[in-house]
Amino acid sequence: MAVTRDDNAVGEQLLKHEKQAAVRGFSRVAGVDEAGRGPLAGPVVAAAVILPAGVKLPPVRDSKQLSAAERDALAAAVVNLPGVCWAVAVVAAADVDDINILQATHKAMRAAVTQLRPPADFALIDGLPVRDFPVPSQAIVKGDALSASIAAASILAKTHRDRLMVGLDAQFPGYGFSQHKGYGTAAHLEALRRLGPCPEHRRSFKPVAQLLEGAPKQLELEL
Repeated sequence: MAVTRDDNAVGEQLLKHEKQAAVRGFSRVAGVDEAGRGPLAGPVVAAAVILPAGVKLPPVRDSKQLSAAERDALAAAVVNLPGVCWAVAVVAAADVDDINILQATHKAMRAAVTQLRPPADFALIDGLPVRDFPVPSQAIVKGDALSASIAAASILAKTHRDRLMVGLDAQFPGYGFSQHKGYGTAAHLEALRRLGPCPEHRRSFKPVAQLLEGAPKQLELEL
């Protein structure tokens, strides 16, 4: 694996919140994170991960601090841990337009936790609290840098979404989805102006809406 990091730091520092939940009586603590809030195209993806106790964990950390190769290697290491439990949920771009990006993100997070089998009894959520969450939860700002299970979820959500965007690149050639993954890069914006939006573009996001007369405009992201 390309990542070089002291595994003991993962075990001691990044499992603090999981251990605190265990002291409170929770035995299946899931980390939850998402990928894809900011892009102009493609779905929002959330992942939930319950890390097994008593095994050596891979050196997970915030997926944004990793290269694509490092994320892929860590994702494989996470899903192959003996006793790990994980799930991924996808909310489509059309749903982002229908209910807004914040609600779509929360929908994906709730769905990912609901899919865990056996189920979680507690969740550590990256960011701010999520309303109507299906299990008791604790929100942790910058949790993907502070919790091993949230970091693992961050990696699984990001790698899953990246694979989806590579597939959408083949389905909708010309936009460069496999390179920028739907984010508003200069190359993406140029292709958007040249080709117009495809069905996977979020029509409520300003750069896309500007090309569609009468399209609803979404307010700034709520955090």
